Amino acid sequence: MKSVIQFFLAICCVVIMPAFADNYPSKMIRIVEPAGPGSAVDNAARDLTQGMTDLLGQQVIIDNKPGANSAIGANEVARAPADGYTLFHGNVNNALNDLLLKNNCCKLGDALIPVTRVVSAPLVMVVHPSLPVNNVKEFIALAKADPKKITNASGGAGSITQLLGELTKVKAGISMTEIPYKAIGAEMPDLLGGHVMVAYLNPVVIAQHIKSGKLKALGVAGNKRISIMPDVPTLAEAGLPGVEGAGWNGIFVPKGTPDAVITRLFAELNKVMNTRTYKDKAASYGYDVGSESPAQFGQFVKGEVAKWGQVIKDANIKIEN
Repeated sequence: MKSVIQFFLAICCVVIMPAFADNYPSKMIRIVEPAGPGSAVDNAARDLTQGMTDLLGQQVIIDNKPGANSAIGANEVARAPADGYTLFHGNVNNALNDLLLKNNCCKLGDALIPVTRVVSAPLVMVVHPSLPVNNVKEFIALAKADPKKITNASGGAGSITQLLGELTKVKAGISMTEIPYKAIGAEMPDLLGGHVMVAYLNPVVIAQHIKSGKLKALGVAGNKRISIMPDVPTLAEAGLPGVEGAGWNGIFVPKGTPDAVITRLFAELNKVMNTRTYKDKAASYGYDVGSESPAQFGQFVKGEVAKWGQVIKDANIKIEN
């Protein structure tokens, strides 16, 4: 009897799922954003909503759920129905959580399935102008001569900015005193005030401060220069190869979401991200637009986990949880 019931349910799924996908979407879609309103990450998702609303014929909204290094929003989406109406705008912090949290219910690629990368931007190494250095070589020389003079800000244990600081120390053979903050970007007042000397930040956050002279940019932690600050060399160009780290984000859905729904979401997201309006706005922030297929984005996430996993192991970073 049990096998008959299972067979019947399987047949129902075969019939119902295509019909569900054909009718998708039939109501509002919510994108859970694990960063606060107005943040650089939030804006990348918010800029998608009007185009997605127009293409899907249903309203697409942002629902901000910040906190716990982006884990609060991830937990909520991982537990949501796998029906395509609750999406997650995950970011690099979620990949780092996968490495550091012992009891992680929302691993990327497992509980949360990749749809596509939205944007990414290499972080920029900046220093307060009171630090008597003008380039990476001078910075390394100062750090070796007077290690206690260099304080570097981080977004806390397990954040991308902490790991970039650790990578800098290893590759340059220097010491710095880490000053942890509750979140990435929370260090800005202390950085501008000269209370902390070094930070790694999103280009759009610091571009105006660099132009005004309130901060000095030493290098871009990426494989190419950024359009909104073309005069700033990459760290490799400046004499510090092997130090690369980007803030990236993308759309994920709960495990079990029908493939046809994922395909539809990817297709429409891809259309929006390839419009001239979205590309121009992303470029004005210093972002690269993603739009890889779900499989390609999944491989990208695996690569990030492997890369930062090695840094975490080498630096012996642990989080109590």
